[in-house]
Amino acid sequence: MKDPKYKRILLKLSGESLSTDGEVIDPNILGQYAAEIKKVHDLGVEVAIVIGGGNIFRGASAAKAGIDRVQGDYMGMLATVINGMAVQASLEKQGLYTRMMTAIKVEAVCEPFIRRRAMRHLEKGRIVIFGAGTGNPYFTTDSTASLRAIEIEADVVLKGTRVDGVYTADPEKDPTATRYTQLSFEEAISKGLKIMDTTAFTLCQENKVPIIVFDMNKEGNLAALVSGEDVGTLIS
Repeated sequence: MKDPKYKRILLKLSGESLSTDGEVIDPNILGQYAAEIKKVHDLGVEVAIVIGGGNIFRGASAAKAGIDRVQGDYMGMLATVINGMAVQASLEKQGLYTRMMTAIKVEAVCEPFIRRRAMRHLEKGRIVIFGAGTGNPYFTTDSTASLRAIEIEADVVLKGTRVDGVYTADPEKDPTATRYTQLSFEEAISKGLKIMDTTAFTLCQENKVPIIVFDMNKEGNLAALVSGEDVGTLIS
């Protein structure tokens, strides 16, 4: 078997991807994702994960409920900790060793984020889950994914979605939408593509970390991607 293309990856998952109509966190989806991540880990790839909290609480929409934006964002950070703990439990069910690290202290359930310790965990073959965003309001978990990828010297940010890449329009709404196989960061920003926010794109652009947007729900996609197969849309 040939060596994987990427030695260390940062996998970004949305909180919404964990939910179904009947479940805020669907155990079947958790199990599916854990199995896909195990395939990659078994290839010898070091895996770090950032997960959103939108299935539980979205800070940006807190104002509609009369909640201050900063307070709402901190509530959203705690939602990512809940999702991270769920992902951690499902990975450990697969027999994988994990560590969860957060940007705000929740010491009863996880470690505080310390860059060197995170990198040591990865070197030892542990999967590291980063929770609580950047620890600062007004930053999305997409920006967190880009920041943590740069800090841990990841080779690539892999954004797992429900579609197989970046399209000219929303393929779930527009049947004429076509998929990009490759984009530059300048194109992604100038076209106003909403797949990630501008801060996330700019961080990766300035630090030369590519982003690949792909369908996480298709079995074998993640392993195929890290093995160098043409999966999803590359932004570089």
